[in-house]
Amino acid sequence: MGTKKNKWLIYTVLVGLIPILSRLLVWLVTEPGVVSLITASDFIAFGLVLHISNINEIEHLTSDEKSWKTTQNGTSITFIAFYSVLLALIMISEGTPSIVNPDVIKYCTIVLAFISFLISFSIFHRISNLVAEEY
Repeated sequence: MGTKKNKWLIYTVLVGLIPILSRLLVWLVTEPGVVSLITASDFIAFGLVLHISNINEIEHLTSDEKSWKTTQNGTSITFIAFYSVLLALIMISEGTPSIVNPDVIKYCTIVLAFISFLISFSIFHRISNLVAEEY
């Protein structure tokens, strides 16, 4: 049971955190003010990795729980749409900074990424339990 969650943690969460951890490392070794410690795009990438992984795992699940699978896929697709809108807002703010408040976008992406992590954890917890029941 633990191996499915361990693989999820390593393959999905750690890979999704690469942009955030890379930025942290670069921020630590550069002069103050050169690199921002936190950016919305890093958290968007993390959330997208989580939800794409959710869709992939659910599609490969042989369980008969079609309604649960449909609900989870729909949730992931909805979050992917939210992340896409936030990414579009970031691109708009690059051209016209006064239109979008970057701090609001940053905090929204952090909150969404945290929620995405919780959703993804609950999906992988349930999948690992379903896989354990099959054996």
